[in-house]
Amino acid sequence: MSDLKVGPIQVPDDWNDSGILLFEEFCTFIHTPQRTVRDWKQRRIGPRWWKFNGNGRLYTTVGELRRFLTPVGSGSDR
Repeated sequence: MSDLKVGPIQVPDDWNDSGILLFEEFCTFIHTPQRTVRDWKQRRIGPRWWKFNGNGRLYTTVGELRRFLTPVGSGSDR
C-alpha cells in the first residue's frame, strides 16, 4: 500500500492574486482533465477565463483559482 494522502488543494500563500495561470496549468494544478474544464467553461461554471490577444490562449488568475477553491458557504460569492 502507498502512503497517498488526499486533502484539499492549497494555493501557496506567496502566489500573488494577479498571477496568471494558463489553461493547461490550471487543469494540472486541480488534477482535472482539460475536457472537463472546457465543459465547465462552456457551462459557465468555475473560474473566469480570458484570452491573450494574438494567439487566443486561455488564462485565469491566481485570485480566480483561490475563489474557485473556496468552499461554498464560507463567505465566498461563488
